[in-house]
Amino acid sequence: MSKKTIQIIAHAPSRNMEAMCQSVVKGAQSCNLENIKILYSSPFDISAKEVLRSDGIILGTTENFGYMNGALKDFFERVYYPCQGLMEGRPYMLFIRAGNDGIGAQKSVESIAVGLRWRKIQEPLICRGLWNLDFLISCEELGKTMALGLDVGIY
Repeated sequence: MSKKTIQIIAHAPSRNMEAMCQSVVKGAQSCNLENIKILYSSPFDISAKEVLRSDGIILGTTENFGYMNGALKDFFERVYYPCQGLMEGRPYMLFIRAGNDGIGAQKSVESIAVGLRWRKIQEPLICRGLWNLDFLISCEELGKTMALGLDVGIY
């Protein structure tokens, strides 16, 4: 059996967002699954080829001006057309660090994911308001969910 790859793509402009990203990675790795490979990349450092090789994608963004952050938007602008039509049904998850409600960031990512025909496997995790350590627990659970689901073939 070949390894399945989870590609975590997130921009972490703050210590809190970096902690959230690391919690997602930690959650995916905590399952100790031999058949799952976890990669974590900045949106600036990943190519369409790498995205096409992934079996599951976890996207992370801060809410900026009611939209996804510019780094994730840049990522989508570079990979959208090279990936379009080649990733139908690819499972993805989304986590958002939002100072407000996060809905604009959610909608902006989801509209692009729909265009790529990716499959949302759960509602986005939106960590709203003042910083809370529970955000890290939720992010860890998100990583675990993707890893375990890919491992057993649910996604």
